Amino acid sequence: MASPDPGRIDPAPLAERLRGIRARIEAAARRTGRDPTGITLVAVSKTREAGEIRAAVAAGQRDFGENYAQELAAKREALADLARIRWHMIGHLQRNKAKLLVPGIHMLQTIDSPRLVEALGRRLAEHDASLDVLIQVDVAGEEQKSGAAPEEVPALVAAIRACPHLRLRGLMVIPPFTAGPEESRPRFRALRELAEKLRLGEGERELSMGMSDTFEVAVEEGATIVRVGTAIFGERGR
Repeated sequence: MASPDPGRIDPAPLAERLRGIRARIEAAARRTGRDPTGITLVAVSKTREAGEIRAAVAAGQRDFGENYAQELAAKREALADLARIRWHMIGHLQRNKAKLLVPGIHMLQTIDSPRLVEALGRRLAEHDASLDVLIQVDVAGEEQKSGAAPEEVPALVAAIRACPHLRLRGLMVIPPFTAGPEESRPRFRALRELAEKLRLGEGERELSMGMSDTFEVAVEEGATIVRVGTAIFGERGR
């Protein structure tokens, strides 16, 4: 795990990379007649030092995604002075780790079971707090990957809507890590089509999909949230 040491790093290189990524997001949106202002860029800061995150914030980045509950909690504490940061949990969350993150994070993108819905509801009720969530969907049927099967999603939608402390915002998918942009396109399209089939309500239509190598295709297929790490921060240690 990266150290939460909040060292200072020159924000200029990060700012340049962020400008390039935002320009590519805008171009992909324009290609399909979409408004690029409706797309949120989440900087995946897994294993990154707090100083790197500070540099990204100085370059105008607001949303950051972490894969591990303990790492997110440590960074949130180390960077508590940066009030504008919005933390997203984008990795699988074990029920017994919910207390590390909630309340206090902006969004949990990986709801995948009714039991996690129940655990989060209890934890949030203790603090009279609410949380925005996405349902992670395993559209490819990968046994080794977290996520609800498409046929399980309607029950999860109902469970979240029934919990007064959770706000359903949409769906999320992680395509196979070996898949390139065009190989990932069918998974992105499947998530969009599932959302359309579910007839999700106003405020429930976020689609989180696309990473460093695939975010442009994801935007073309309807992504409203893209999760980009390496293209912002460079190669990481693990």
